[in-house]
Amino acid sequence: MTAERVALAALPTPLQPMDRLGEQLGLPPGRLWVKRDDLTGLALGGNKARKLEYSAAEALAAGADTLVTGGAAQSNHVRMTAAAAARLGLSCVAVVTGTEPSTREGNLLLSELLGAQVRWAGDVDYAGLNAAITEAADIARQDGSRPYVLPVGGASLAGDLGYVTAAVELRRQLPDLALVVTADASGGTHAGLVAGLGDHRLVLGVDTGNRPDLLDAVPRMAADAARTAGLPTPTGPVRLDREQIGGGYGQPTPAGRHALELAARTEGLLLEPVYTAKAMASLLAHATGGRLPEGPVVFLHTGGYPELFIGQYNRWLRAAPAADCDHPPAVAAPSTSPTEGKVCEPRTGQLGPQRAKQAAKVAVRASRAEV
Repeated sequence: MTAERVALAALPTPLQPMDRLGEQLGLPPGRLWVKRDDLTGLALGGNKARKLEYSAAEALAAGADTLVTGGAAQSNHVRMTAAAAARLGLSCVAVVTGTEPSTREGNLLLSELLGAQVRWAGDVDYAGLNAAITEAADIARQDGSRPYVLPVGGASLAGDLGYVTAAVELRRQLPDLALVVTADASGGTHAGLVAGLGDHRLVLGVDTGNRPDLLDAVPRMAADAARTAGLPTPTGPVRLDREQIGGGYGQPTPAGRHALELAARTEGLLLEPVYTAKAMASLLAHATGGRLPEGPVVFLHTGGYPELFIGQYNRWLRAAPAADCDHPPAVAAPSTSPTEGKVCEPRTGQLGPQRAKQAAKVAVRASRAEV
C-alpha cells in the first residue's frame, strides 16, 4: 500500500485477553480479546485517529489549510478531527446537528477547546448533514481558505485505509482470529477491516443507527479500500447486526447498559452508551446464543469516553434497574424481564435490599472481630 500517511496515533494498540468476561459467558481462556483502539492517544483516543492519519495526509498533500467535517454534537470524529487539525497546524470547521445548547459538555466541549469552529445544522439526516458539510466547505473556500472535506464519521476512501493497516496489525497479534466485533456508524471501520482481512465473514458490524444505507455501503467501501491497497476483493456475505439500535442513534438501551456494566465489573473496561456498549451487547447476545465461531473473537474498542460525562448519559448510568436499584446485572441480558428499560431513581447513599443484607453481615463479622 503506497498511500501517504501522517503519524497521529500511538501504534500498535494493545490486544488484551478478556478471560474474566469469557468465564462469565462460559467460554475458555483465550477465546475473547479486546483490541484497545481507545488507546490511540490523540485527544483521549479512539478509532478515528487511524483514519485521520490517511485523511490528514491527503489534505496536506492537496495544500489544504482547513479540515471541514461534521457529526452529532457528541461526535468522537469531530473531536479527533479538531485534535488532528491542531496537531498539524490546520483550522477545523465542524458542522453539527441540532441547535446550540446553553452549556458545553463532553465531546462538544472538547471539540471547541481543540479549536473547532462549530456550525449548527439543525435537524438534518445523514445525507443532509453531508450536504451541509459540503456547503460549509464552499463558504470557507469563498472566504479564502483551502478546505479539505471529511464526510460524516470520516467514512472516506482515505480514512478507510486506516483500518486496512489495523487489520494487518491485528493479524500479526492474533493470526488465528475467527471474528472481529465492531460498532458500525458510518461504515468505514467495518469496511477497512474487511478489506484488510479479505473476508466479510470475519467482521461483525453492529449497527448503531447512524447510516440507513450501511448494508449496501460497507461492501462497496471495502472493495474500494482493498483495490486501493492492492489487495483482492473481499469474499463472503456482509455481517451486520441491526438488533442493537434500540430507539435510534444516540439512544442507549437496556442491553447496552447491561453490557457496559458487565465489561466494567469483569475486566475494568470502560465502554460508552452510543457505540461500544451496543457492540458489546451484540457480542454478549452472540455468545449466550451460541452464535460465536470457534476460535478467538476480538472486540474492537473504538473509544468514546467523553460521552460518559454528559448529563443525558450520566443520569442514565446513575439510574439502576427497576428490579433492584443497587445490584449488578446478571450475565444474561434481561431482555425477557417485565422491567426491561425501566429504571428507578439515581443511586443515593441509601442501600437497596441486596446490599443492606451484605452490609449487615459485614457489620456482624466486624463486631465479632472486635470482641
